[in-house]
Amino acid sequence: MSVEPHAATTRIRQSGLLRSQGLIGGKWTDAYDGKTIQVQNPATGDVITSVPCMGRRETADAITSAYNTFDSWSKLTAAERSKRLRKWYDLINAHKEDLALLITLEQGKPLKEALGEVAYGASFIEFFAEEGKRVYGDIIPPTLGDRRLFVLKQPVGVVGAITPWNFPLAMITRKVGPALACGCTVVVKPSEFTPLTALAAAELSLQAGIMPGALNVVMGNAPEIGDILLESQQVRKITFTGSTAVGKKLMAGSANTVKKVSLELGGNAPCIVFDDADLDVAVKGSLAAKFRNSGQTCVCANRILVQEGIYEKFADAFAKAVKNLQVGNGLIDGTVQWLFSFLLVSVVDNLHYTILFSVVHFYLYFPTLKTGAEFALNSFLGSQRKLEDFGWIYVSPFLADVDTKVRSGKLESFLVKVLQ
Repeated sequence: MSVEPHAATTRIRQSGLLRSQGLIGGKWTDAYDGKTIQVQNPATGDVITSVPCMGRRETADAITSAYNTFDSWSKLTAAERSKRLRKWYDLINAHKEDLALLITLEQGKPLKEALGEVAYGASFIEFFAEEGKRVYGDIIPPTLGDRRLFVLKQPVGVVGAITPWNFPLAMITRKVGPALACGCTVVVKPSEFTPLTALAAAELSLQAGIMPGALNVVMGNAPEIGDILLESQQVRKITFTGSTAVGKKLMAGSANTVKKVSLELGGNAPCIVFDDADLDVAVKGSLAAKFRNSGQTCVCANRILVQEGIYEKFADAFAKAVKNLQVGNGLIDGTVQWLFSFLLVSVVDNLHYTILFSVVHFYLYFPTLKTGAEFALNSFLGSQRKLEDFGWIYVSPFLADVDTKVRSGKLESFLVKVLQ
């Protein structure tokens, strides 16, 4: 069932989940200098709302809030923390339609996928609500008779969590859930392009009884927020999902204060199709492997390696399948792709513009490799134009006959430049 964007926004606002301020110490807070950033609907370009453009000072206060709350939150029994997390899980499920609408509005994915993300994201809270009660220690046989050796696991302290835009709920819950369950407190920096889902989840956490100050949310100036998280002696762990380049910087920056670091970074995974593959199954499987979330996931295939005997048939069938994907506004029933740029469509001397969209690289695999790259014509011509009815949505292209040594074949295809 299709939903009109304005009606979706109104529904979310009436539910109390459309928050437009950061959360520090349990209080909804504007940027101290009054600066804001717009959150836009990628399907229309319309502004959903504005949120604070926060920086060093707001983040420092969020860290202090988390640090001051750590002692009381960590001293709750695991069973008590579990009860509150379970309540949070129940509230997420109770508001799954509203949260799904919000995800689609600010991030773009089809509503069906957004509903799936809500269930996926809630499952992390459910899982860690239970596992938090089973953080067992250990007894170690001593080497001396008058010794007793045991391991006691304790929360590390304040956690800085930096999350991407592609899964604005699930990337929050998979980091915050385990941290809160074991007694840590958290400062979350969601993507400045998709902060509304994080703020809605934070609102539900307060309703669930998560202690004010245990979960703080700041967004805005990413370098400033990241720098203060790295510099602070009070932050004891950094968790990040995003590019390898940024992950390297966070790892290096964490060294000075010897923080624990958990990183989920980029990749360039291939999908391999051999001559004996069932063509229909191979096309269907490759389509699913590449175009989930329009290819904007860490586990999507970036390259398809095709054996020579089936190459032409596969490439032709795959091109037709890609062309038949229904691309458009995620709130419209039947939409399966939302290839888009939610950042800026920036023109530089009228030479090129930057867009975000899904690209498939085809390789002629074994025994020969062709050099160079040629776009499959039908798909490429469609990709050169925006769909007129939608704000930042493009038809999906793919590269064929790509040399595995070229740069485009080595990088994760989240961001590309298209010549105009």
